[in-house]
Amino acid sequence: MSGRSINFKIVHEIKGRMRISLFEKRLTLKQADMLQYYLLSKKGILTAKIYERTADAAIEYRPDVVSRADVLAWLHGFSFQDEKNLELIPEHTGRELNIQYKEKLVGHVLVRCATRLLLPAPLRRLKAVWNAVRFIKMGIRCLAKGRLEVPVLDAAAIGVSLLRGDYDTASSVMFLLKTGELLEEWTHKKSVDDLARSMCLNVDKVWLIRDGKQIQAAASSVCEGDVICVQAGSMIPMDGVVVAGEAMVNQASLTGEAIPVKRAAGAYVYAGTVLEEGELSFCVKKAAGATRYEKIIQMIEESEKIKSSLESHAEHLADRLVPFSFLGTGLTYLLTRNITKAISILMVDFSCALKLAMPLSVLSAMRECSQYQVTVKGGKFLEAAAAAQTLVFDKTGTLTKSQPSVREVIPFGGRDRKEMLRLAACLEEHFPHSMANAVVMQAKKEQLRHEELHSKVEYIVAHGISSYVAEEKVVIGSYHFVFEDEGVKIPKGEEERFDALSPEYSYLYMAISGVLAAVIGIEDPLRPEAASVIRALKESGFEKIVMMTGDSEKTARAVAEKVGVDEYYAEVLPEDKASFVKKEKQAGRVVMMVGDGINDSPALSEADVGISIREGAQIARTISDITISGDDLFKLVTLKRLSCALMKRIHGNYRFVMSFNTMLILLGLAGVLPLSTSAFLHNGSTLALGMKSMTPLLPEEEKRTVV
Repeated sequence: MSGRSINFKIVHEIKGRMRISLFEKRLTLKQADMLQYYLLSKKGILTAKIYERTADAAIEYRPDVVSRADVLAWLHGFSFQDEKNLELIPEHTGRELNIQYKEKLVGHVLVRCATRLLLPAPLRRLKAVWNAVRFIKMGIRCLAKGRLEVPVLDAAAIGVSLLRGDYDTASSVMFLLKTGELLEEWTHKKSVDDLARSMCLNVDKVWLIRDGKQIQAAASSVCEGDVICVQAGSMIPMDGVVVAGEAMVNQASLTGEAIPVKRAAGAYVYAGTVLEEGELSFCVKKAAGATRYEKIIQMIEESEKIKSSLESHAEHLADRLVPFSFLGTGLTYLLTRNITKAISILMVDFSCALKLAMPLSVLSAMRECSQYQVTVKGGKFLEAAAAAQTLVFDKTGTLTKSQPSVREVIPFGGRDRKEMLRLAACLEEHFPHSMANAVVMQAKKEQLRHEELHSKVEYIVAHGISSYVAEEKVVIGSYHFVFEDEGVKIPKGEEERFDALSPEYSYLYMAISGVLAAVIGIEDPLRPEAASVIRALKESGFEKIVMMTGDSEKTARAVAEKVGVDEYYAEVLPEDKASFVKKEKQAGRVVMMVGDGINDSPALSEADVGISIREGAQIARTISDITISGDDLFKLVTLKRLSCALMKRIHGNYRFVMSFNTMLILLGLAGVLPLSTSAFLHNGSTLALGMKSMTPLLPEEEKRTVV
């Protein structure tokens, strides 16, 4: 049931942007998410921000792709009662988390204002002493461990201020420290939430084993005790115990370890992990916990997977400055015997600004990335993206469209075309690959139904599929796999037909009992923006852009010339891609890898920053560090410019903190600034820096050129 459509009015509009106000008092979180993901599902919509408190929506779209009338038609056709719109919402969107921390920050600021304006002085002092206890305890614990770090400096600044009766300064320092803690916690929680959400991929269909045959069924219909078969490259949808098979399982989503572990009969497997090699059949133990979101959150929290080197650097820098602050305080007192000048160094420390600006900058950058359907799993990956010099592309599904289509099915040996397509689809539907999907979709288009007549299906990554049908061995896959590895022969007298195959298509070769039975030509057209994206990426700072593909030399060369990459490699295997990435890293280059398939996983894992296409294979999305929507490759340019802008902002923040606070210390020592003024300027500059760190990294006019 669709229900009634929403009513709204346009409150502001310019070309490509529109702000509307719904005739509602406010929206629930679910309603806001529903409208946001409905709009983002439409082609040409760049961003959609929904403000649940005011029931407003800010929409940005591409006028060259979609018209204003189309946007209005979509809005008029939207209903909160339409159940189809509910299906667009991910299980966890992050909206609730953001609101929670926004409310915490607003509440923190309001309490501070109310304390200063409404509480009488005696109560303000009592509150300051009470709040100081926590910071002083932290400083003492740090000293007890033999470490002279930021908590000790914070405790000293607060304690000295209280002893001197300067309660306002102590309160200001604690207010800033608490603000920094909230922002740092928010950044960490958001990183964990984004990472967990990207790993909790919805699995709609599973392969159930019934009477020795594999039957495709809805995941929602699975009950405890059912036996499910999972092939290479697929995600394990539920918890269970292995009953047959042997495989290498990537458990990075739970443990943070990228090295796969062996799983065989009797071993326990967890939902959310992914098969890299082999095949498993397991008995379902926990059908209800299919997404395992909470457990993934817990596991990530306990690992170091999303720890940002940017934030670590800020913490370490702040810690390294602590001894110098104490040394300066002591020397100043010894030389001047002026306690006020000595304390001015404690009051104007560097840690507040560094600890406040860093998480804010990272959080702002991650939020800005998400507005363009770019999910970043941690601040360290933005740092790696900014430093990346070599960019490696897999061809299929990245430089080419992720929806290849079958253009011809050529039978050999007198076999029937439809039967060959039917058999190919029967084998290919077991494995998540764009070429396989093209075969399955063509069979559906021609209304070719099939029974699961084959025995166990074996998938050889980057090669093909092997199985038995009516006791005859059937293989389908690449030229290398079928003709070189399997030794397949072309039927006599049909060599000329084979040699006459058009070079414009990519081909899958199918053989029965060692003889070629059919060749399936698949068109995998280039993305229209591919060449422009390559040029823009070179302009944004990449020194070398490489394309790697399993296709033939002729096909690879043609694509490379069209898009303008610096180097290309044809007929490569997964290990070849990973080896190339490793060699580039050994040569001292920072490497970014972009891929979408099972065979890209080793290279994605090896790269300094691995980027997967959201519509690609599950294992690629699990292993990758950043995920982008596959509708427009210009998101890579956006990512590069955002990450470079983040690094520029961070280094600028460092320079400002060091120079401005050093100036305040020197002016305090010279007696030019009184202690209260130094503290006010220090606190004010810290807040101003924090506010600046929350502003967009890319100016509006630049965003329009890269999105």
